[in-house]
Amino acid sequence: MLILKKVAVTGGFASGKTTVCQMFKKFGAFVVDSDAIVHQLLSLDTAIGKQVVELLGKEIITGNQIDRKKIAKIVFSDPHKLKALEVILHPAVQKSIAASFDKILDLPQYSFFVAEVPLLFEAKMEDDFDLVIAVRTSAPVAKARLKEHQEFDRRMARQLSDKTEKADFIIDNDGDLKTLEKQIKTIIPELKESP
Repeated sequence: MLILKKVAVTGGFASGKTTVCQMFKKFGAFVVDSDAIVHQLLSLDTAIGKQVVELLGKEIITGNQIDRKKIAKIVFSDPHKLKALEVILHPAVQKSIAASFDKILDLPQYSFFVAEVPLLFEAKMEDDFDLVIAVRTSAPVAKARLKEHQEFDRRMARQLSDKTEKADFIIDNDGDLKTLEKQIKTIIPELKESP
């Protein structure tokens, strides 16, 4: 049986986590995205979706779907509702990541497993992984990547100010893609080793 390293990629809002994960895919990683998992969970057909509607009210429904923008508007201005939402979502995301890992464990085409988890430390999920990689970028560069500065400030305030202290590796993403890939290549051998 192959033993794959389980790696978490985290970082601030608009730091370039998804770009880093796409590069890891190129080097043989199986990648899961916790935001995509949340998107799947937030359906009116799921038990989680129903709990979220119960918590935040039917005003979060647009058409026949749960509107994530409406959720963000409510929870970012109400810390109690945000906490309650996290109590619903975080364990479900954790369970889904673990299930994805188990599913690909014996597939020879993957060299390591990567999960993009923006709120890794906030959700206290770091112990689920063999290694943690933090993607770092300066605030001006991150802001330039986004059009809605108000949203940027609000979301940044929500995230832990410095994820790099707890990470095993730090990737700086203020430069171009070539520079980014060069950094990634230096840590690939360690990610492909058995845990």
